[in-house]
Amino acid sequence: NSPRGGAAGSNNSTPFLGSDNNGGTSGNGGTSGNGGTQEARRQNYKETNDMQDIIFKFDRYDLDDESRAVLRNNVTYLKKNSMTSIEVQGHCDERGTNNYNIALGERRAQATKVYMVSQGISASRIHTISYGEEKPFCFDSNDSCWLKNRRAHFKVDR
Repeated sequence: NSPRGGAAGSNNSTPFLGSDNNGGTSGNGGTSGNGGTQEARRQNYKETNDMQDIIFKFDRYDLDDESRAVLRNNVTYLKKNSMTSIEVQGHCDERGTNNYNIALGERRAQATKVYMVSQGISASRIHTISYGEEKPFCFDSNDSCWLKNRRAHFKVDR
């Protein structure tokens, strides 16, 4: 969510210019370009306490050690519940343009999915969507709140 570019796991567009500089990301709810998107939209995903959210650093979508540890626990849950599919939602804080945040949320959701697939979960069980800044967890405008909003959130189909 910042104008910085070039860092690993960082978006290279400039979010405060009011344009989408990341090549074709839509602002229509931000569904990712994975096969099964239409099917995922028909799923009735529900909140769960069985999977924990991960938090991202400012303007980043790469996974740190803490995020990978949380995801390994989430993967363990999915391996024990082999019929469960999930929705990974990418979220951002309020800083940056809507288009920039949709793209960043999409990258966060995709990075999460890629890691979970690398840990043995079938890609067909993981649907991604980006909400950008549109569904905040916390509504204050401060660092503590922004941190909570930079997340990948999980819902399950069962």
